[in-house]
Amino acid sequence: MRVLMIQTPSVEDLSQERVYPIGIVLLAGCIKGAGHEVSILDMNLERDPYGALKEKLLAVQPEAIGLSLRNIDPLGNKTSSLISPFIVTVRLIAAVLPQAWLVVGGTGFSLFPERLMLEIPELDYGIIGEAEVSFPALLRSIDSPPSLPGLCWRQGSRVRVSPPATDFNMADYVPANRLLLDPALYKGINNYAPTIGIEAKRGCTLCCAYCVYPQLQGKRLRCRPPAAVVDEMESLHKDYGIESFHFTDPVLNVPHGHLEGICEEILRRKLKVRWDGFMREDHLNEKNVMLFERAGCECFSFSPDGLCQDSLDVLCKNLTEAEILKAASLVAQTDVVSVYHFMVNVPGATKENCEDGIRFVEQLYELHSKKKNLGTIVLNNIRILPGTRIERMARAQRIITSETDLLYPTYYNPRPFDTFRYKMETLQQCRNVFMWQGVEL
Repeated sequence: MRVLMIQTPSVEDLSQERVYPIGIVLLAGCIKGAGHEVSILDMNLERDPYGALKEKLLAVQPEAIGLSLRNIDPLGNKTSSLISPFIVTVRLIAAVLPQAWLVVGGTGFSLFPERLMLEIPELDYGIIGEAEVSFPALLRSIDSPPSLPGLCWRQGSRVRVSPPATDFNMADYVPANRLLLDPALYKGINNYAPTIGIEAKRGCTLCCAYCVYPQLQGKRLRCRPPAAVVDEMESLHKDYGIESFHFTDPVLNVPHGHLEGICEEILRRKLKVRWDGFMREDHLNEKNVMLFERAGCECFSFSPDGLCQDSLDVLCKNLTEAEILKAASLVAQTDVVSVYHFMVNVPGATKENCEDGIRFVEQLYELHSKKKNLGTIVLNNIRILPGTRIERMARAQRIITSETDLLYPTYYNPRPFDTFRYKMETLQQCRNVFMWQGVEL
């Protein structure tokens, strides 16, 4: 079967940071291994994405099309949606090739499978969660598929959704076949974020109140062998000249010893690469921070989220202010940039919490002032996503109701602290500019 895999628009415009679509390339390799003829299109690379899509459809004439909806919106407090370009993409495909089977997956789809299938009747099937096994199996019997993990199918006017697979053995993980989509196309297109992702593990054992990672990837950690991870990095470095990587793990330095093993392997091979990923503060110590820096860490990314202990507790971070500040004191001594992400106006916010948050941010800048290695502090309101504790809290407080459409950008930001983020952003931006300019605030 001829199959076209499409990464649908996942950024607003070409000026934004884009990433190599590792998910569809992984699946493309799986179905190629099953004997199918596979092509890939990443619409995010195209100046005229819909023109490129039409041209690709007519050239390939696929019998089945796999669509990845990775993002439903850009996050970052924005109110624009990526659902509209996705619907346009689906309808254009259906108009150009009405006989082709359309199968959708991806993180964004996995959050709203029934809703999207009902709203977009052109979609034949969907797969939520991991699809390395389910997608090739679906293609083998697409006219009448068997029961498959994560499969979404139509039954009369209803949509049925099977529970997703969250047990793919990462020891059997086969890296994305980069011959199907050249990584060189992504070199130099971003200003900040590395374009090439590496999966070192799946799953998350944490229970943060706003997060969907556990429901998408499961709560059990499934780690790749460190040597296999570095094999992939080394291959990309040697074959394509890739020097910078982003680890896509929900939390990179959990469990203890796994990232350390990857770093030791990088050093053993004398591999000159850079990398970043989100880290858990309470798993850092002086020894592993030094190891990470020596092995090429170019940014310590943290997402403590709570600006004070009350907020940390409400967000179920299982983390203390002292642990965050201890981690900050360790990374502030390195020559590596650090970035912190926080959420503003969390449930239960008070005037005292806001004042505590200001003091906490000031402490972070003070810790980093000597080496001036605080890249930035990112401040967001909480995007309310289905199935999270924040959603339940927002409903209980009637911040959202049964009529609220969470498919489109919906943030937890009630009065009276709905403008506090702007005050915090002013503080953060002043601190950043003054720090880099060497001027006292």
